[in-house]
Amino acid sequence: MKYVSTRGMQDLGSFSDVLLSGLAPDGGLAMPQRIPTFTPAQIGAWRGLSYADLAFEVMRPFISDIPEDDLRRLLRATYTAEAFHSEAITPLTPLGDAGPDGGGLFLLELSNGPSLAFKDMAMQFLGQVFEYVLEARDERLNILGATSGDTGSAAEYAMLGKARVNVFMLSPHGRMSAFQQAQMFSLHDANIFNVALQGVFDDCQDLVKAVNADADFKARYDIGAVNSINWARVLAQAVYYFRAYLTLNLPEGAAADFSVPSGNFGNVFAGYLARSMGLPVGQLIVATNENDVLNDFFTGGVYHVRPAERVAVTSSPSMDIGKASNFERYLYLITGSDAPQTHGWWQDVGAGRPVDLRGTPHWDAVQASGLKSGRSTHTDRLNTIRRVDREHGRLIDPHTADGVLVGERYQRPGVPMICLETALPAKFEETVQEAVGRLPERPARFEGIEGAPKRFEVLPNDVQTLKDFITERLEGRARG
Repeated sequence: MKYVSTRGMQDLGSFSDVLLSGLAPDGGLAMPQRIPTFTPAQIGAWRGLSYADLAFEVMRPFISDIPEDDLRRLLRATYTAEAFHSEAITPLTPLGDAGPDGGGLFLLELSNGPSLAFKDMAMQFLGQVFEYVLEARDERLNILGATSGDTGSAAEYAMLGKARVNVFMLSPHGRMSAFQQAQMFSLHDANIFNVALQGVFDDCQDLVKAVNADADFKARYDIGAVNSINWARVLAQAVYYFRAYLTLNLPEGAAADFSVPSGNFGNVFAGYLARSMGLPVGQLIVATNENDVLNDFFTGGVYHVRPAERVAVTSSPSMDIGKASNFERYLYLITGSDAPQTHGWWQDVGAGRPVDLRGTPHWDAVQASGLKSGRSTHTDRLNTIRRVDREHGRLIDPHTADGVLVGERYQRPGVPMICLETALPAKFEETVQEAVGRLPERPARFEGIEGAPKRFEVLPNDVQTLKDFITERLEGRARG
């Protein structure tokens, strides 16, 4: 399988090439030349597989440059009960009784991994496959990433002890929960560098893209990416859609709906990828918070990026995003892989102009794609957390509450609605306590983490300052 850019470059190389490269040289995102599809019978035959072996079946068509035995070994080393604290890896839990017609509401548990967030599902694989590819090529990689809260800790936990990888992680200064900050900033490993940027998440993301756009700097310092722009993350996340569907034991070809808390569009795009591969996904619900750029698009047909000063600070902070990076991949597929059209739209986005699909065939394609949306507010989150706790004895975090609330609005008789868990509630204690009047339990390994010594640097929102920071740290490590 070869990869191309959403903006026109026709040969980005193989899976391992795009794994290490991050953004394409033309500024686009890597996409496979084609999306393999599976029949309902093929998918049904995977029902008894372990999570790791299911991941192999789903991912193998996209990864042709890693020998089959090696890929199986990497996946089996990734998806273990020890790492994810469950033999099932991603348990599917009903919220209430299933309806007599076979419907019902379900919670897909994705937050049992090392950092207590769904990002672990892909990031743990990245840690394994980065090490494998870099070792084979005798190369090193300096990961530059941006996080609104959970990507950073998931990436850093996955890369701990990886001798060939350094991590430079940008986060918006003062905009994460105390737990999220502590998870990242309490890591003192020599290959981890945390930067608290004076700005919002979109500023962090823009700086990552700006550094990647400097081809000379990127090549000189071997800059790579772990954000959801990295194709390997999207591909790995598609697996748990298949797993959830197969766990339901539905009749062959019967549909299931999914509700996905959404900010940067990577998680829900993985669901769209699974749907494009043949998984019988009916509705794919994009659940937003008050930063509802995506909801505006799916309800009205206009995508208008929200500038940093208009990105609201909310109680589901990992979704406080005004510019959804993976949305470019979705529109690329909606056009039938029309790279010039996609490039033109992103030139408009870069210039602050809206992408308006109303009255076009592309809008018809969006409406036929199965994606719908809704928004949630702080009051909605509190009420949903409180109600799910009272009615089902289950505490959920505020992002998951956004997904449950919006998912319930779109429930259909006879069709399961699977709500994707985002993080354990322990990561957002203040909001959960406001909702239910008590602190959520946290795993023993994280007791007292907020009091641990922290190591991070506060930097202004300036690309040259960031480049200088990276240069000084890397050259200092080389001298040391």
